[in-house]
Amino acid sequence: MTVVNETLMDRDYKAAMLPFFGEGEIGSWVNGAMMPGRGDAFALTDPATGKAFFELNDAGAEVVDAAMKAAAAGQRVWWGLTAAERGRILWRIGQQVRDHLEPLALLETVSAGKPIRDTGVEVLKVAEMFEYYAGWADKLHGDVIPVPTSHLNYTRPEPYGVITQITPWNAPVFTAGWQLAPALCAGNAAVLKPSEMTPLTSLALGVLSKKAGLPDGVITILTGLGMTTGIAATTHDVTRKVVFVGSPETGAAIAAQAAANIVPCVLELGGKSANIVFEDADLKRAVLGAQAAIFSGAGQSCVAGSRLLVQRSVIDRFLDMLVDGANRIPVGDPLDAATQIGPINNAAQYQTIRDLIASGRKEGAEILAGGERPADGKCADGYFLRPTVVGNVRNDMAIAREEIFGPVVCVIPFEDEAEAIAIANDSKFGLAGAVWTNRVDRAHRVAATVRAGTFWINSYKTINVMSPFGGFGHSGYGRSSGKEGLMEYMQPKSIWTETAANPPVGFGYAPE
Repeated sequence: MTVVNETLMDRDYKAAMLPFFGEGEIGSWVNGAMMPGRGDAFALTDPATGKAFFELNDAGAEVVDAAMKAAAAGQRVWWGLTAAERGRILWRIGQQVRDHLEPLALLETVSAGKPIRDTGVEVLKVAEMFEYYAGWADKLHGDVIPVPTSHLNYTRPEPYGVITQITPWNAPVFTAGWQLAPALCAGNAAVLKPSEMTPLTSLALGVLSKKAGLPDGVITILTGLGMTTGIAATTHDVTRKVVFVGSPETGAAIAAQAAANIVPCVLELGGKSANIVFEDADLKRAVLGAQAAIFSGAGQSCVAGSRLLVQRSVIDRFLDMLVDGANRIPVGDPLDAATQIGPINNAAQYQTIRDLIASGRKEGAEILAGGERPADGKCADGYFLRPTVVGNVRNDMAIAREEIFGPVVCVIPFEDEAEAIAIANDSKFGLAGAVWTNRVDRAHRVAATVRAGTFWINSYKTINVMSPFGGFGHSGYGRSSGKEGLMEYMQPKSIWTETAANPPVGFGYAPE
């Protein structure tokens, strides 16, 4: 293992990688071992410094082909085990994740820039994902259907085979576990291509799965670029279903690629979620909720409450508290336990956020807090941005319509319930939303009327593997997590058995 930028060894990248990869070469995780890429080299960059710290080679079509063949063979072995055996192995993967909580959290922080206070929580959630689906493994069964004939008709749920999964850079280890666990529970093999910017913790899950006794080939992790390795995987004739988490533009392209092979998709895409605050709400709690909704994770969350709708009668008071809170949130080194907001993950996203803030200014919006790099000098390098509150926003502005994917909240006033719902639904997205109110009738009325796949009442951003997750409109289709997410990875087979001693002849002539 060679760390590219030795001058940054004070961050100890090598020590973060050693527990999972040792001193050996790092490539794609194929058939239970590392396979070096055959394509061009690409660098991994530390978001906190903006400098490269490691180099990998693009896997390319040749590695993808070998991976797909290994996955198909591994899937046959996996499906040949009893459901109880599969469940026990999934549980052991969860235990391996728990046993490696601290090194996994550290690796996620140094490679993806997420604060260490958050990555530990996310690693624990990955363990929960495997444990939850371990419990499902031996409880998947079909039905006996009382058909109006002499047949015994029953169904059995069966896996698709090999699932290709594409995951993003904003929560690498979380989204890897989110997709891998249900796919394996249903009896599939999973070929996962994480973002080329953040592949290390996904690779670590592959290594840990082998330690847990998972047969080789059942989990594959491809390290490579989307336009080469990603396309080779999604269009490979072994792929039986594609799951994508990322932007709507890329999701549409991947869905088209899959459709050319008559392969179904699950798309978990972007959001521009409305967080609605009524005048009768507990405003102090709502302010705290609004900060968590948009500023945690530096706003790099598909469910971020990026449109904050506040009733006009209380907006001035609310904004005073929100701006004061935004100015107090610690921004800095993600390895510091006191840091609540770390850097934006990459240079391209950082520039996108800055451009959208500038476009808001041009359209008449007012920057009430943040909008710039912290001025304390500690964040002079890397992709840091202070939590940003934007006022005087109309819902037709670009800043209110496009997904910013950063710590930027647009505050939009409304007069009454009807206008709040109209503004919330005036979006191409439909991933999440929330309402803050002390009126029970209003809370449930708004929750039922806002078009979103997940909706919170007097809270924000709580999700759990037990509950289905997904969106409407440009936020995608299909569901991840929960029983509904598990069903995305299975297809029913209908089996008919004739039980009559002398079944009637419906066609043709019986031999004499």
